[in-house]
Amino acid sequence: MSSAWLTTMKPTFQAEWLALPPKISHQVLEKLSLLTQDPRPDGVGRKKLKDFGGKLHRMRCGDYRIFYTFEEPYVSLLALRKRHEHTYDEDIEAESLGGLIIDTPVVEQQKSVGWESFLKPVNPQTTQLPEPITAELLSRLRIPDHFHNRLTLIQTREALYECPGVPEEHLLMLDEVMFERSFEEIIQQPDFLANDVSDLLKFKEGSLLSFLLKLDPEQEKFVYWAMDSKGPTMVKGGPGTGKSTVALYRVRTLMEAIRSDTPVRVLFTTYTNALVSYSRQLLSQLLGSKVASVEVRTADSLVHAIVKGKSGEVNILPPDQEKTIFQQAIDKTDFGGGSLARRSHMDLITRLGIEYLMEEIAEVIEARGLTTVDDYQSCPRGGRRIPLNANQRSTVWQVRESFIRCMARANATTWAMLRHQAAQLVKEGHGPKLYDAVIVDEAQDLDPVSLGMLANLCKNPNRLFVTADANQSIYKNGFSWSDVHDSLQFRGRTGVLKTNHRSTKEIGEAAKDYLGAEAIDEITPQERQYSHTGPLPAVRRVVNEEDEASLIARFFQGASKELRFGISACAVLVPTQRAGESLAAKLSSKGIDVEFMSGKTLDLEKPVAKIITLKSSKGLEFPVVALSGFSQSIYPKIVDTLAGDVSAERTSRERRTLYVAMTRAMRALLILLPLGRQDSLFEGFDGSLWNIGD
Repeated sequence: MSSAWLTTMKPTFQAEWLALPPKISHQVLEKLSLLTQDPRPDGVGRKKLKDFGGKLHRMRCGDYRIFYTFEEPYVSLLALRKRHEHTYDEDIEAESLGGLIIDTPVVEQQKSVGWESFLKPVNPQTTQLPEPITAELLSRLRIPDHFHNRLTLIQTREALYECPGVPEEHLLMLDEVMFERSFEEIIQQPDFLANDVSDLLKFKEGSLLSFLLKLDPEQEKFVYWAMDSKGPTMVKGGPGTGKSTVALYRVRTLMEAIRSDTPVRVLFTTYTNALVSYSRQLLSQLLGSKVASVEVRTADSLVHAIVKGKSGEVNILPPDQEKTIFQQAIDKTDFGGGSLARRSHMDLITRLGIEYLMEEIAEVIEARGLTTVDDYQSCPRGGRRIPLNANQRSTVWQVRESFIRCMARANATTWAMLRHQAAQLVKEGHGPKLYDAVIVDEAQDLDPVSLGMLANLCKNPNRLFVTADANQSIYKNGFSWSDVHDSLQFRGRTGVLKTNHRSTKEIGEAAKDYLGAEAIDEITPQERQYSHTGPLPAVRRVVNEEDEASLIARFFQGASKELRFGISACAVLVPTQRAGESLAAKLSSKGIDVEFMSGKTLDLEKPVAKIITLKSSKGLEFPVVALSGFSQSIYPKIVDTLAGDVSAERTSRERRTLYVAMTRAMRALLILLPLGRQDSLFEGFDGSLWNIGD
């Protein structure tokens, strides 16, 4: 069947649709077919409701009511509710359900949920299920048979949440159909797109497993934008604006536009390994069998493969061994001149500190592909606060040369050196076959040489698509795109996404305010928009690790229940692995199912709360987030003897790290700081934007 209007659905509607008995679902499907031919109210079967800005409508279907909104060309299905005895009376011309105005970009009303309910002790009272859980219902919800026996015995909501051995997704699906959500909550859910109403039947029968996320008009614009241009295209945006989603859809658009007699080859790079599998899954839905033409990987994995293909095995040292060899390189550096001259060089090294000197070599010299001391002397070190004159840069260069020799003797390398080497190999024609299109997601976190390498791997500049957010760069310093590669000229082809679909307005604005003068604004505060609102993020001071664990345990239990998420929706972001492992043990002793996961062992599907390091959280998102572990570690590692500018630069970088971590939170954010510790990193929490308590 062909629909005049396109159909989108909220997750709540999808769950309620699956729960319908087969006989009822066929009746509803017939009504939906009519609805997508003409959704406008007729005063009989289709009526407009008073509130929600006049956008909410409902349609009769026997004992059920279909709630929807429409705006050409989409009909959005919100909920499917059974008519109760005293609800939705047919004599009422247009019901009033109360609530927000749907077409307002930012939802101004906040739910009553707040920190009092998040942090209150667990209520021993129970909530009875409104109806029994039956085997028939479980089958309709596609919950496997081997879970049925334990689920059909459940009588309370609390027992449902705590049911052992059943995947969280099944428990939350049951909760969704047992306890109706308010329309305020439903409106804020994402929309999913059905190609045709008949897809709903395929979904119910199990032949269609899921629907694709619907882009908002702003995102959709950039999927097709500047396709006929002669140069590359960039889309910028803050956290949660959907840059990565736009990049994924852009793959399909580029593949449709490319005309080739040979099989099309597309490269899609992400910043973290965790995002590689996620991107592959979405691309499979978008492209079907054509996904085989898309290579999805991190830029660093490509770097490693290029160098390994040319030179054989690659030995990248862990940070502690790299630092040891670097110290040896300093000791062996011949600066020329006598002992007084060497003392002058060593004074500079002492003032800067070994870590800063290693960063200078990695992030300025290697990252920008500099090959001579003259190149380094003339390089504008954007983002580095400490000025270095010609003599001082010469000192740094000599240490770098000594470090290269020491690493060669150890048959080892660093990631920064490896990226530089791979970029040079590609430039010399020793890289892989060129790609028909290259999509670079989160470009701000790549070294300039890596960006230049990716540009060189793209056949045509107009098939290069880049997303970036300068405020999310944890590691890198400022540079000009055109300095990276001649083809990276984005003038007239740079767009900005303005709507945050991940975090609530309260979390987004508080995090932005914390970043303060460090923020790089592509848009004005008045232009920033949010799809969600919620309680203010909170800051609490804790005395010790025991208090910290107790507060997080209460927060996870309270917030996950109030916001209707499972424990796997919760995450603690910590500064170090040691702090994370220690906190995991204490939370486990308090009954929280939790696990510390390193970047390499991260399993987002595991039904436990995750504890990960701040820097491993890049690119991820969790509904409920706590930033913690600062009392168990010296963070940030800033030595008092460092030069003031070095200390300020390190603090600036760590503030950006915390900002990125804050913006991983979708609905609730709690930051726990050590009581009595004075540190500029832990300042800047405006009481009007943060819920600050003792």
